[in-house]
Amino acid sequence: MAFNLNIERKESVNKCVRFPAKVITEIEKITHANNVSFSKFVIEACEYALQDIREQEEQAKKLKIKQNN
Repeated sequence: MAFNLNIERKESVNKCVRFPAKVITEIEKITHANNVSFSKFVIEACEYALQDIREQEEQAKKLKIKQNN
């Protein structure tokens, strides 16, 4: 059997995170219905949140610059 390198893999780190049971139940319903892994869902949700925070920070900077002019 030949060794195949999966180029799609990204560097990752294991992190233990606690979720409220209700949140886990809701996430699992969504992941099962959409055939998505729990990890993929959490990664996508975190990336979405990080992008939103960056956009809010950028808007706040623009507003501050505008107010100072």
